[in-house]
Order: sequence, then C-alpha cells, then structure tokens
Amino acid sequence: MRPYCIRIVVLGLVLLPQIASALDTAVPASGDGTASTVQSAPARPANAPQPDAATGDKRADFAREPASRDARHIADWVVDSGDNRGLPFVIIDKTEAKIFVFDAGGRIRGAAPALLGLARGDDAVPGIGDRELSSIRPEERTTPAGRFVAERGISIRGKNTEDIVWVDYDSGVSLHRVVTGNSRDRRLERLATPTPADNRISYGCINVPAAFYNKVVNPSFTGTSGIVYVLPETRPVRQVFGSYDVGGRNQYAAQAPQ
Repeated sequence: MRPYCIRIVVLGLVLLPQIASALDTAVPASGDGTASTVQSAPARPANAPQPDAATGDKRADFAREPASRDARHIADWVVDSGDNRGLPFVIIDKTEAKIFVFDAGGRIRGAAPALLGLARGDDAVPGIGDRELSSIRPEERTTPAGRFVAERGISIRGKNTEDIVWVDYDSGVSLHRVVTGNSRDRRLERLATPTPADNRISYGCINVPAAFYNKVVNPSFTGTSGIVYVLPETRPVRQVFGSYDVGGRNQYAAQAPQ
C-alpha cells in the first residue's frame, strides 16, 4: 500500500512533541452526511475538561453534531479517563462512515463523512503495508480498528507530494484528502450521499473532504501528534478499547481487559 503513502519525516512538516512517542466546502452540521466545523464557541483549556458538578464525570463536547452511541461512548471515555494523554484525538466511526476531530480537552473541532476500506473487518493482513496495491485482494482492503498514535507525514504519488496523517504506518493506513484520480471510484459522489452504504472504496486509508482536511485535520496535527480511535465493526467497542461508560465507571472498570 505504501506506493501511495511513503513515510518521509520532514522537520518543517512533522513536529512530534516529546510527551508522546466531495465536499470541498465545509458547511454547518446537518446530520445528513455533510461536513461540519465547530469553531464559534470559545475554547476551554485544552487539558482541563470540566467535570459535571454533581457527579465529577468528564464528557466530550459534541456541540450539536449527531453521533452514534458508540462514538459518544468512546469520546466520553477518552475525556473522562484521559486516555488521549493531553493530545488532540480523532474518532473514526466505520459503521456510520464518519470522522470526528476533537481538541485535547474533548471539544469537537469538526466532523465529516469519510471513505474507508472496501472490505468489512477490523484487522489488517500481516505485512500488507509492504505490498503493491495491485496485489491486495478486495477482501483484504480493511481499515483496522484500534487506538493509534498518529503523526504527520508525506504521501508520494508519481511526481506529486501531499501531506497526510499516518494512522497505522505498518499497515500503510493514513488519513488524507479524498483521492479523485480514478473517476470510476466516484469518491466525491460517495462522500456527498446521505448514507454510509457506499463509503467503502479505499484500500484501507481514510479519505475525507479536502476542505475538511485543510481546515480541521491539518491544524489539529500541526506541531503535535494525536490519537486516532478507529471504532470496530465486528467486535464490541469495550472489547477493543477496554472502555467504560462514563457515569458507570465502577461497573465497567472490573470488566475492562488489562
């Protein structure tokens, strides 16, 4: 897969902090599959999510952005547990084919539809990141689920270079602007439809609208790494992340895998 995505670290492009080792326009949130950005409310301190006065629970702030139960569950857990370690974080909801980007304190910066791996599944084929794209069978084109420390890098396609966010380098999976070189893929049209049913087309990488990448993803990963949570579609989210329901920590802490 890495003929499309080659990892080249450039000091002017990639800055990792020491603490952690088509829609070409963004429009207001509507819940119909279009991209949205949330920037009007003043940001609270990035590392200080405000706990509920009565319970002490900390929750992610989705503003008015629609989200699935699993996406809200993981976002709340990340903020309450501090699993993002003070870094911005991203949630990829594969079932809904949607991406959510949060600041370090759990306040949403934007959401958009996403294109994902053609095949349904939560595991990457071993060694797939080192194979030629032409050798990857349709059933192997998955977007793996899990928690990934993501960093910026460069993609080289022929004579063109483009900045991307590496999600799982070993599997060759990155987050980048939608690829439109093959008109038969109809990637812009797939992003524009209100249903996630046609959003499975890539070799495993996560494609998002170009304007959303430029306005939301790129600034979120400028000068820092981040955490990407890719939600599973064949296993329960608690099994993958060891998460708990905020407000029911005692119940799920005992069940969480070590």
